[in-house]
Amino acid sequence: MRKKALILLAEGFEEIEAITTIDILRRGSIEVTISSLGEKRVKGSHNIEVIADTTIDQITSDYDALILPGGMPGAKNLSLSDEVNSLIVEMNNKKKIIAAICAAPAIVLAPLGILDNKSATCYPSMEKDFNSKTTYKEDDVVIDGNIITSRGPATAMEFALTLVRVLSKDEIANSIRSATLVS
Repeated sequence: MRKKALILLAEGFEEIEAITTIDILRRGSIEVTISSLGEKRVKGSHNIEVIADTTIDQITSDYDALILPGGMPGAKNLSLSDEVNSLIVEMNNKKKIIAAICAAPAIVLAPLGILDNKSATCYPSMEKDFNSKTTYKEDDVVIDGNIITSRGPATAMEFALTLVRVLSKDEIANSIRSATLVS
């Protein structure tokens, strides 16, 4: 059975992190649903507009992974949504994969306590938003239990390939790595 991932886009999301992740997961035969917080048309932090598959209030499926791109004010907009916060807590309680990159680990996950007693990474300097219960790592991608975090736009390929490896198989991630010329 194909794994299913949900990626949430809020106005001001980081385009590289979102689109790279969507693309790589789909290459890995993972079913990706793009959801926005409001209108289906959502604009990134560099004015690239994406049309989401659905809106957060229409999500009915059970997903294996929830993905939160960073970007500003995208990450802040995600953190201000009660629906997003409830979904994160619900999926974390079910031990589903929660993946966040750039500002999202610090701005969205940390205030919910999702990173308590975990190792995580985020965009450099944003770790100040982690509390003392989170161990900050400078690695490009950090996996701790069901939580996967990454640093930012330049680490988006590694973040996405890690998600493919976790949700699918090493061989599929390695094949995509080779086909996309990632060293």
